[in-house]
Amino acid sequence: MPPDVETLDCRWLRCPLPVLKMEKRLAALAAGAHLLVLATDPMAKIDIPLYCTQHGHTCVVTVDGDVMRFGIVRG
Repeated sequence: MPPDVETLDCRWLRCPLPVLKMEKRLAALAAGAHLLVLATDPMAKIDIPLYCTQHGHTCVVTVDGDVMRFGIVRG
């Protein structure tokens, strides 16, 4: 990810809070901006990529131990 990535820490938040917080942050970003979302809720692995697909954002998921990292580019 580029150096100007914003990070949203949603670790230990339960569904639906990670998606709701991500949605609010993405709305404030310009098209093409990068957002890194950190999450631990297992549902985030389904919900965040699905939200991104439905709203035209790209999303790459990596897992580091218990933490999922969602690299998102706003569409």
